[in-house]
Amino acid sequence: MADLTRPPHDRGYELWTAEEGPSRLLLASIDRWVSALLADDGINMPFMGGSQKINATLYARADGIIVGTAAVDHMLQIWAPSLKISWMASDGKKVSQDDEIAILSGDREILLAMERSILNLLGQLSGIATEAKRWSARAPGQIACTRKTVWGLLDKWAVHLGGGLTHRLHRDDAKMLKENDLASMHEDLDTHASRIVAYLQEVSADDCGAFLEIEVREDKEAILAAATWAQREGEVLPKLVIMLDNFGPERSREIVAQLVEMNLRDHICLEASGGIVYDQLDEWHESGIDVLSTSAVNRGVSPLDISMIVDGA
Repeated sequence: MADLTRPPHDRGYELWTAEEGPSRLLLASIDRWVSALLADDGINMPFMGGSQKINATLYARADGIIVGTAAVDHMLQIWAPSLKISWMASDGKKVSQDDEIAILSGDREILLAMERSILNLLGQLSGIATEAKRWSARAPGQIACTRKTVWGLLDKWAVHLGGGLTHRLHRDDAKMLKENDLASMHEDLDTHASRIVAYLQEVSADDCGAFLEIEVREDKEAILAAATWAQREGEVLPKLVIMLDNFGPERSREIVAQLVEMNLRDHICLEASGGIVYDQLDEWHESGIDVLSTSAVNRGVSPLDISMIVDGA
């Protein structure tokens, strides 16, 4: 990495902090997803009352990172307030196989009706956090998810608690220009390179959001972007993120070397995306890239195996 500071892609604090728990932004997302999940399971009205009380325990059937307890708490508070849950593993906590995660108590019919949604939430989000931890342990502070998600901000929350970077929380969170954006602007210019230069010469810091990012597909575009931004030195501007699209570790290393030689490296943050695989993380670390963005840490990830066992089963 170029330095020891966290890149601007570190936006997880907008969703959750150890001190405050879930933010209003995250709770709103939890509410939307919980409502959809329950509706798909045939639950359209909150449960009330009940008389046959039972207890059940949630167990981890594999090692992993637990995420989703705040989502389950919110779900039960709104949809099954008579159920009680006591957590042994809170959000972000590491568990081992056969560890107890929580104990639930309440009416039999309500608990069994909510069982699958509870397990789906915990399993999916804990699986993402566990995979993010596997990647980030090998490339600390470098692994970022993308906006290619299954459960939107919930995916990003899980990646954050697994030690990864959230990248943009939504399209307007930070300004990012990709090939489709560039193709539809400055129509009087006929190349991506010229459009990149024109945009970077005129963009205001007020329009950047959390950070400013430009996707490039050619070496020339990366160098022109860095040089254009360096020419604006002295203005109060964020560090430019240049995203190298499908460059690969070796080609990225060559770009880094050119930028260093031209004294342009310190003006930018370099992100690589496209074709990032776990087995190449050591090569990427040696390439000098700051951030590796991939959907592999949250899409197509196996859920953490979690089970609910009723007392006496």
